[in-house]
Amino acid sequence: MTRLLLSPLLLAMTAAPAIAQEAEIDMAQLGDFIRWSGVVTSLFVLAGAWFLLNVLSGFVNRFSSQFAARRLTMHKLATVAKFFIFIATGMIVIALSFKVDSTLLALIGGTAAVAVGFALKDLVASFVAGIMIIVDRPFQVGDRVSFGGFYGDVTAIGLRSVRLQTLDDNTITIPNNKFLSDITSSGNYGALDMQVVVDILIGAGEDFDLAREVLTEAALSSRYIYLPKPIVVLVSQVPMENFVAVRLRLKAYVLDTKHEKAFETDITLRTLRTFREKGIRPPGLSDGRAA
Repeated sequence: MTRLLLSPLLLAMTAAPAIAQEAEIDMAQLGDFIRWSGVVTSLFVLAGAWFLLNVLSGFVNRFSSQFAARRLTMHKLATVAKFFIFIATGMIVIALSFKVDSTLLALIGGTAAVAVGFALKDLVASFVAGIMIIVDRPFQVGDRVSFGGFYGDVTAIGLRSVRLQTLDDNTITIPNNKFLSDITSSGNYGALDMQVVVDILIGAGEDFDLAREVLTEAALSSRYIYLPKPIVVLVSQVPMENFVAVRLRLKAYVLDTKHEKAFETDITLRTLRTFREKGIRPPGLSDGRAA
């Protein structure tokens, strides 16, 4: 019984040096297929691609600041262009740096491929996921999305990762393959305008019809409102700890996603000021007055 259990272990220990030696031989043979003059040329190709990407990013940023209505379109086109630049650069570098023939392909299919495959597994998965994001488009550059507890604007979709700019001005880098299995919510999906929800609470004994009119007027007169879309104010009761409050929920569209928080602040401040003038009180004070 002991011999039966030890046999696989002894076999693995005996085979391990042979596998390591085979990998070493394959890697040594792989060096014979490298064009060292092409490697130098590839460095210039990489430098040119880096320069082209910087020029493209600078142009898109300047164009977007001058023509806000075309901002999302420019970012989408830039994302596709960057993908083509990355893929073309990779193919050119491989063609210049390696002597590709049947012997090299057979070598890559051996032990060296296993070692490289494990090292590049996540990178390849992210690359494939990046292509799927571009084709399937669950979100686009410029969208305001919620993913994995983060909320912000998609600033770039790359070969390996997606960059997200949060409302706290933090840049979050998320590997592309994470988006294949997790749920992503997009607030605007390629459009500039986006629905914003603002909640206002008042006491159960207050004039909620008047409060609803005040909130609607505040939305209609806001500088950030997108009037072609509907404005809705919903009224519902909300149980609190010791009393019941009336919740006014405004659903309206903001002109540009970047004005989301400014719109919320504008609506809240002007509504509360008008409530004070009209004598409409918040839940706690209203219940105290009724008592």
